[in-house]
Amino acid sequence: MGSDKPAGLLRRAFRGLAGDQDRQDAEVLQDFAHDCGARSITGCHDRELVTLYGTLRTITFSPRGGVPALEGELYDGTGTVKLIWLGRRKIAGIHPGSELIASGRIGIVDGDRVMFNPRYELRPTAAHG
Repeated sequence: MGSDKPAGLLRRAFRGLAGDQDRQDAEVLQDFAHDCGARSITGCHDRELVTLYGTLRTITFSPRGGVPALEGELYDGTGTVKLIWLGRRKIAGIHPGSELIASGRIGIVDGDRVMFNPRYELRPTAAHG
């Protein structure tokens, strides 16, 4: 049993480091968001017209009602919003890890923040490498 303690300490230390890195990444995203005039996702309300900045965590193709739809989860360090481009199967430059500025009207669908057909501007991802 004594041999479990060092392994447990190492796991907790690595988790702590990862948590610190996640916090630092979130702070960097928020700094960039502030610099480009974007709002924080958690501060957005239903039907509000907003500009957001963040990193796409996931991209999926999910048809909606027979219409092609490309969905991406945008993370800004405070929360997430689902960006949905109706009628699209793919968009050049849109992939997990892409950083972008998205503008449009926030909606709430099944308790989740969504933005349909947002205007977007791709940003260089190496900006805070």
